[in-house]
Amino acid sequence: MLERYFVRPTTIGRIRASWIAGAIERYVAWLTEHRYAPRNVCRRVPLLERFGDFARARGVTAWEQLPTHVDAFVEAWVRERGQGCRTERARRKVADVARKPIEQMLRLVVPGFVGRGRARGPQEPFAGHAGKFFEYLLVERGLRAASVRLYRHHLAQFEAYLRTIGIMDLQILSPAILDAFVAERSRRLGRTSLRSLCGILRMVLRYLHRQRLIARDLSATVESPRAYRLATIPRSITWDEVRRMLEVVNRRTVGGKRDYAILLLLVTYGLRAREVAALTVDDLNWKHDRLRIPERKAGHSTAYPLSPTVGAALVEYLQHGRPQAADRRVFFRVLAPQMPLTAAAVAKRASHYLHRAGIAVPRAGSHTLRHTCVQRLVDAKFPFKLIGDYVGHRAPESTEIYTKVATDALRDVALGDGETIL
Repeated sequence: MLERYFVRPTTIGRIRASWIAGAIERYVAWLTEHRYAPRNVCRRVPLLERFGDFARARGVTAWEQLPTHVDAFVEAWVRERGQGCRTERARRKVADVARKPIEQMLRLVVPGFVGRGRARGPQEPFAGHAGKFFEYLLVERGLRAASVRLYRHHLAQFEAYLRTIGIMDLQILSPAILDAFVAERSRRLGRTSLRSLCGILRMVLRYLHRQRLIARDLSATVESPRAYRLATIPRSITWDEVRRMLEVVNRRTVGGKRDYAILLLLVTYGLRAREVAALTVDDLNWKHDRLRIPERKAGHSTAYPLSPTVGAALVEYLQHGRPQAADRRVFFRVLAPQMPLTAAAVAKRASHYLHRAGIAVPRAGSHTLRHTCVQRLVDAKFPFKLIGDYVGHRAPESTEIYTKVATDALRDVALGDGETIL
């Protein structure tokens, strides 16, 4: 594999003379598999050689001993290469240049190695203090993995808050502490997210009391903010704005071909970001022009007729943009490592093009296009049951919000004097 990137036999011989040559070659094979640019491979291999020499000089004789010397090497690297850095952020970038390839290699060759990478919190908030709460959510409550991730996110914030005020024992929890945390989070969260946080707090407090990890059941002391059904309006955009958004996509690039297909899926079928991210090539039935969306939020699957426009965009990406990969997912990152897109990445691509097209909308993202799809069906006078089934709404109430917005009439009022309507 080294011959693919290095021409001189002396260079290849020097690399293979290193005592960690086997680890380096495995890492180069991994970089090749994930389609890293050759210049990145050529830049990283000499750094790994230096790390191997650095560790050997400190008495390391086995790969398993390497992780304990990463920090010392990175510090030495920053002292050498970061002399001109004027800010801490610039020094961190220099450190990342050394740390990232070393930790990637060690994850391949040292069993159980995780590394630092980006700052990571503990895998489970309140580990050792909340019993088997997350196992309880999955097994006993039957929550989906996405819901458990939301619990983990909010409880990690709660754990961090308790740490900042010096509370390490859950037995000390009180209504005053819970109120202070909710008040602190209310400055950063919207009403819906805050209600979700309060519900999660009540759930974990009931569990802690049931397991006798706290003396009192404090769940009743956590009050959610009032939220009224149908109090908000859909954040949809007009069909002309949809066309404007699609026109700013550069469909000559690989990323543009991918993003154009994603945007069409979102606005044509009203799909959620996670449904687009989970789409596989097996869900595309070209023989019968069908698109299958399995495991929707409501627990069912949906099959759609494959629109010629959407089908053409998917074919263009699959033939001229999608990398050859063992994973069956449709959409992949453009830059290395070429991994499948996440739901968050799909939402960010939608947000990117809405902003780029100059379309002003609250909380721009993939749900903006989902709302646009539903609003277009409402304006076309389709039955609400049919619309709900089409976009995968769990309950009819989810579709009712669109009944209160007379979009065309309100637009006419805004543009004229409104006398003909009134």
